[in-house]
Amino acid sequence: MKKTVIDFLLLENKQLNKDNFLLILQSPLPVSGIFPGQFINIEIKESTEIFLRRPFSILDVDYEKQTISLLVKILGRGSKKLTEARSGQKINGIFPLGKSFTLPEKTDNVILIGGGSGVAPMLFLAKIAGLEPTNVTILIGARSASDHVDISAYKSFGQFYFTTEDGSLGEKGYVTNHPVFAENLNHYTKIYTCGPDLMMKAIGRKAIEENIFCEVSLENMMACGFGVCLCCVEDTKAGHKCVCTDGPVFNVNDLKW
Repeated sequence: MKKTVIDFLLLENKQLNKDNFLLILQSPLPVSGIFPGQFINIEIKESTEIFLRRPFSILDVDYEKQTISLLVKILGRGSKKLTEARSGQKINGIFPLGKSFTLPEKTDNVILIGGGSGVAPMLFLAKIAGLEPTNVTILIGARSASDHVDISAYKSFGQFYFTTEDGSLGEKGYVTNHPVFAENLNHYTKIYTCGPDLMMKAIGRKAIEENIFCEVSLENMMACGFGVCLCCVEDTKAGHKCVCTDGPVFNVNDLKW
């Protein structure tokens, strides 16, 4: 799908917990060419101090209604300003940007691991992977139960497991300590992950050790989305790559991890 700059109509802005909001954007154009792992760069208007667009992973797409859902976590002034937008407002965005995940084969057993805002592309991927729910494991980590977002709309697409650092929901600790990952990795033919660098590096190294296909979605700062500003450069085995154009999804074997 060709990259497009358009004004979306904000249909809904719903607060999910203290820091996370769900924004549903109506597109005037078809959205059939958007896939998990791609992102949208949003212009933060009505602010004299925010100049650069902010990238957001796509949580969901309704191809018939031409809507895009974003999970927006307050991390700074730009994201906070966006969460203050009201239904009916126009929001300017560039989409779709970046490369998507490689969709699994029908015979695959996959594990999708999300941390923080990285849960968004994992839920989207679970929904359109086209696999039997018994072949999809979704592992989501957060600091505490209050940081987890409601996943009830996605329960039918796989088997969900949770971790929290304080033990308030699911397994206590990090996703890499959960038994479905730490003790059962050879059950999976593909691993997909998005979240904090330390989490993804630990997952990626384990995947390399076990010789399991693994794709990661990097969360480098991506201001332009076209590979011009060079804010998001990542050092790979093939040289320096712009995450916004050559990624954000990379095979872990291509990274210097």
